[in-house]
Amino acid sequence: MKNVISLKDLEQMVRNGQSLNNLPADSILTPSAREFLQDREMNPGASAVVATAAPTGKPTPPTKPLNSKSSKAELEAFFNSPYAYSLKEQICEMGHRLWKRAYVDGNGGNMAIRVGEDIAICTPTLVSKGSLKPEDMCLVDFEGNQLCGTKKRTSEILMHLQMMKRQPKAVATCHCHPPYATAFAVVGEAPPTCMLPEYEVFCAVGVAPYRTPGSADMGKLVAELTDQYNTILMANHGVVTWSHNNIEEAYWRMEIIEAYCRTIVVAGQLGKPIKTFTGPQMKDLLNIKQSLGFVDPRYSMKECELCDSGDWRPGATCQVQGSPENAVGFDAEAEKAVQAITDQILSQMK
Repeated sequence: MKNVISLKDLEQMVRNGQSLNNLPADSILTPSAREFLQDREMNPGASAVVATAAPTGKPTPPTKPLNSKSSKAELEAFFNSPYAYSLKEQICEMGHRLWKRAYVDGNGGNMAIRVGEDIAICTPTLVSKGSLKPEDMCLVDFEGNQLCGTKKRTSEILMHLQMMKRQPKAVATCHCHPPYATAFAVVGEAPPTCMLPEYEVFCAVGVAPYRTPGSADMGKLVAELTDQYNTILMANHGVVTWSHNNIEEAYWRMEIIEAYCRTIVVAGQLGKPIKTFTGPQMKDLLNIKQSLGFVDPRYSMKECELCDSGDWRPGATCQVQGSPENAVGFDAEAEKAVQAITDQILSQMK
């Protein structure tokens, strides 16, 4: 039986440093494998620029920074390097988690990782996140032009790229449709604040108005919010997050906002007042958040302005947010005792 060689086989050979010139004479190449070889014949230097692994075995980024002006040989070599492969695997892992948690349906959702001055690895279009494979990934420039990859890049890539262009700190972006968070997006409201520490520390949520998915206008409206928010509800669409660390952190924000939205919806059905943080308690959380390098529009606000049940309103007059008995840590019995002692002292003074 003749040996069938696929694109995946050739990419694995490149990652292992094997020559592609000694394939068995009677082997059968798949169409994508044949196209891959033809591209490399046209760019013979492609196999020479391959990122090497560190002594620990962890792939390292290329020593020469890449951008959209780098030669096709350099871009191909990088795209098929161990380092790029590790990033592709990370995207696949996050895609599988999104699918298992039902944050995506059909072929919905997309992700991207910045890998150079103006280039990024991203997910393909029309592929379920539950079945993503490293060989499905694409390399694009910041104008959306595809530079490498056999499958077509995601149709919503412009939004991710505009976010990265607007927010230099953004190294990874993740978009999907978690049901509870998307429900808030459908009504055009950010979730009320000051209820759970994890949400306050890791997420800063803004709302972008609806525009056609994949359009430059949609990307522009989302990108404009990245200076102050790392988690953006896209009206009547879904959620997109960004991270200055890695794609997993961008994914974590999806888990956190979805769990938060689900929790407050359930809490609202219990028939009891929802307790919120006090101003000083929120200030402590924001100090932690700022130390981690996360964005938030509330850093310059006064303590009494930090919590709101609706949209955040910078510049609002300082006032008590809600009744004190709804604050976290409020002890009704202790308050009664303090009031009784106060009344007794005032009575004696009179």
